[in-house]
Amino acid sequence: MSTQEEVLEKVETKVDKENEIVLYNDDYNTFDHVIETLIYACDHTPEQAEQCSILVHYKGKCTVKTGAFADLKPRCSKLLDAGLSAEIV
Repeated sequence: MSTQEEVLEKVETKVDKENEIVLYNDDYNTFDHVIETLIYACDHTPEQAEQCSILVHYKGKCTVKTGAFADLKPRCSKLLDAGLSAEIV
């Protein structure tokens, strides 16, 4: 593999990589609040939101949405505005 092909492969990998919103557990938000917020901010179904809230509770964190940064930024802001702990990685 030539150097040019290696560089092109690395660039394509970075472009294709999706970002993730990771939601973290806390001691003050209720399951209902987390579920309602995931439905509102991330367009989850009630089932998805419930599953994510359970994972966050027991595992400490959960990826709740993947996609382009431009799509995730306002969604993550909604989670933060609702008092949840989240970040884009």
